[in-house]
Amino acid sequence: MTAPAAAANTRIIVFARAPEPGAAKTRLIPLLGAVRAAALQRVLIERALVTACEAGLGPVELWCSPSAQHPLLVRCAERHGVAVVSQCDGDLGARMLHAAVTSLAANTRVIIIGTDCPALTAADLQCAAEALDQGHDAVLVPAEDGGYVLIGLKWWNARLFADIAWGTDRVMAATRERLASIGWRWLELPTSWDVDRPADYERLAASGLIPDLDAQLNRNA
Repeated sequence: MTAPAAAANTRIIVFARAPEPGAAKTRLIPLLGAVRAAALQRVLIERALVTACEAGLGPVELWCSPSAQHPLLVRCAERHGVAVVSQCDGDLGARMLHAAVTSLAANTRVIIIGTDCPALTAADLQCAAEALDQGHDAVLVPAEDGGYVLIGLKWWNARLFADIAWGTDRVMAATRERLASIGWRWLELPTSWDVDRPADYERLAASGLIPDLDAQLNRNA
C-alpha cells in the first residue's frame, strides 16, 4: 500500500520506556528475568521505529520515558534517523496530550503509537492517515485488552486524555464515550494485541512476527 500523498504532513510519535532491567516489561520478568525483559523492550522499540519509518507519512519522533538522554534510546533514534524527545511529567494521558498539542502545532495530523504491539504494520499507519484525510477527526486501533495501540488525530481535545483509568480494560470504552461527547467523527481499525503478559510473549514467539526472537533477546541482553 502506498502512503496517501495528502497524508505526507503526518507526524508519527512512538512512545517508549527506556529498556532498563527491572523497569521495563515488568509483568514479563517472572517469565524472562529482568535483563531479558528489558532486551525484549529494546527489540520492540526497534520494530516500532522500523514500522513508523516504513509508513512514509512524515517525520517520526521517539518520545522517551523517563528521559531522551538515555544512551540506548539515543543510539536507537540515531540508527533510524529520527528525533528523540523527552516525555513530559504526568500520567499517560497528560503525556499523550502534550505530544498531540506539540505535534499539531507543526503538522496537520499526528499518529501516536507505543512499542507494545508488534503486529502493527506500516499499512495500518497508512490506513490511519488516510482515514484522517477522508474526514475523520480521529482514528484508533483498539487492543484486545480493552485499551488501544494507536490513536491518530487532526486536532486535539484535552477531554480525550483526562481522567482515563490508563492500564485498565475500560480505556477504549471511555475514549469512545469522550469522542461521542465532543461530537467527533472517528474510525476504528481492526483490533490488535499487546505484548504485556507471559501469554502474550508466547503468542509473539509463535507468531513469527519477530524472527529468531530468542536469539535477538540474547543479543540485546
